[in-house]
Amino acid sequence: MTITGRSTMDGPAAVPTLRRVLGLPSLIAFGLTSMGILSVVAVYGAGTEISDGHLPAAYVAALVAMLFTAHSYGQMARHVPVTGGAYAYASRAFGSPVGFLVGWAMMLDYLFLPMVNFLLFGLYLNSLVPVIAPQLAVLLCLLVVGLFSVIGVAWIKKMNIVVVAASVLVILVFLVLAVVNAPDLSFDNLARPLTLGEGGIAPVMAAAAIVAFAFLGFDGVSTLSEETRNPQRDVPRGIILSTLFAGLGYTLFSVAGSLIAPEWRSIENLDAAGTELMQRAGGDVLMVVFVIVNLGGLVLCGTAAQMSVSRVIYAMGRDGILPGALARLHPRFRTPYFAATLVSAVSLIALVITLEQAVYMINFGALVAFAVVNLATIKVVFFDLRKRGTAGTMRNLVMPVLGFAFIAWLWTSLAWFTYLLGAAWLAVGAVIFLVRRRKSGGQVALTFDDSLVADEDALPAGPKPWEREGARRPGS
Repeated sequence: MTITGRSTMDGPAAVPTLRRVLGLPSLIAFGLTSMGILSVVAVYGAGTEISDGHLPAAYVAALVAMLFTAHSYGQMARHVPVTGGAYAYASRAFGSPVGFLVGWAMMLDYLFLPMVNFLLFGLYLNSLVPVIAPQLAVLLCLLVVGLFSVIGVAWIKKMNIVVVAASVLVILVFLVLAVVNAPDLSFDNLARPLTLGEGGIAPVMAAAAIVAFAFLGFDGVSTLSEETRNPQRDVPRGIILSTLFAGLGYTLFSVAGSLIAPEWRSIENLDAAGTELMQRAGGDVLMVVFVIVNLGGLVLCGTAAQMSVSRVIYAMGRDGILPGALARLHPRFRTPYFAATLVSAVSLIALVITLEQAVYMINFGALVAFAVVNLATIKVVFFDLRKRGTAGTMRNLVMPVLGFAFIAWLWTSLAWFTYLLGAAWLAVGAVIFLVRRRKSGGQVALTFDDSLVADEDALPAGPKPWEREGARRPGS
C-alpha cells in the first residue's frame, strides 16, 4: 500500500517518518490509558441506577458488543497499517470525501476527550486539595499533557505501563477488601448483579448503552500504526486485548461495588459513588490512593487522546487536505508537535465549558467513526480482498454487521443536542474539504495503490519495506 500526498519537505528524498518504538505491551497500555480503567467510577452511579443494581451484567453486555467493533478496527489495521485510524480506513474503503468527513468527525471526539480528562482532573484534585481551584488544576493538566504529547510515545509508554499497573492494583485491592468487608457475603449477592433482575433484559441493555461509552478510546491504538514495530500483527492484538482487559476491569470493579453496597440505594451520592465505595471498603487510605492513581490516569488518558488526534491531524496535513504545516515533525522526538500544539490551544476551551457539554461533543464523533469502520471492514476485507469462506464470512461480514447494529442502537441513546452539534460540525468539515479541493486543483487526501494493499496471506509478517524508518514509499 502506498499513500501519495504533498511532501512538506524540500526534496523528495527527505521523507520524515514517525519513530517505530512500540510493541504489543505498549499498545495495550496505551489502549487502557485511553479508555481509563478507573473511568468506571464516572458512570457507576448512573449505570447502577438504570440497571437496578445489575451493573456488572451491563458491562458484560457492553463488552461483548464493543468487541465486534474492536474486531473491525483490528481487521482494518491489519490491511491498512498507516496512521490516521478511521480516517485512513474510510478513505481506503469509500474514497477521499467520506474519509475526510469521518476524520473530521473523529476530531470532534478526540479534541474534546482530553478536555473531559482535564475537567475531571480539576474536580478530583480540588476534592483532594481544596485550596487549588478547579480551573487552575485544569490549566496545569493541560500544560502537562501538551508537553507529554510533544515528548512522544517513546517516553509515555513507560508511564502508561506504571499507571495501568497501579490502576489494576487498586481494583484488585478494592475487590479483596470488598469481599472481606462485605456486609452480607453470599453466592447470591455475588451472582445476582451478573444476572437479569425482575425487569428482565431491558434495564441491563439500557445501562449497557450508557456504560459502552467507557470503552471510547480503544480506537486510539489504530492511530499508532506507523509508530509500531510490527503494526499488522500487534495493532490488531493491541486493540482487542486492551478492550477485553478494560471490560474485565470495569466488570470486576462493579462486582466489588455490588458486594460492598449490595443495596445500591444506600449509596448517599451516586455521582461520587466511586470514592464512597472506596471509603467503605478500605477507609480514607484507599480512597486517597484511589484519587491519586486516578489523577495520574486522567493525565495519561488525556495524553493518549491528544496524541491520537494530533496523529489524525498530522495524517491529514501530510495528505494535503489540511495545511501542510500540521505535518511537521519535531526534529528530536519525531512527533507531530505542530498538530499537538494546536490541540493544546483548542483545549483551552476546557476553562469555559462544563463536563456535560464536553461529553456531548465526544459521543457523536466516536459513533460516526465506529459505524464507518464496521462498514469499511465489509467493503475492504470481505468484498475487495475477498476474504470469504465460512470463517471469513463470520469474521469479515457477520461480526462487522453486528458491530454496526450495536453502534446504530447506541445512536438512539444520544441527546438531540448531540445530533445538532454533529450536523453543524460535519457541515463545517464539508466546506473545508471543498475549499481545499478547489485550491489544490483536484484530488486531496489519501490515495491508495490497490496493488500494494496489505494482505496477510501474500505478505510476510512484520514491517514491509516501505514501512521501515527512512525508506521511501513506492510511488512517492
